Amino acid sequence: MINEKIVKSSFLPEMVEEPPFRPREKLIEKQKMYQSIQKHTYLKGPMDKITSVAIPLALAGSSLYLIGRGIYNMSHGIGRKD
Repeated sequence: MINEKIVKSSFLPEMVEEPPFRPREKLIEKQKMYQSIQKHTYLKGPMDKITSVAIPLALAGSSLYLIGRGIYNMSHGIGRKD
């Protein structure tokens, strides 16, 4: 009996009410803004175009350039070790 009380009290701390991170009015305002936009979910934020479009395009472009340069160098024998 005593051991059960110790186990219960150590694993279940009392719930303490915390203040919210943001005021409720700001949350409602943000919800209305995001629900009114008629775009894809991953493009709704102000900086989402950079992370969802620009960075992948830059990575794809640079990788295609490096692949093309490697094929050119191999076909012309540039950088070959003898």
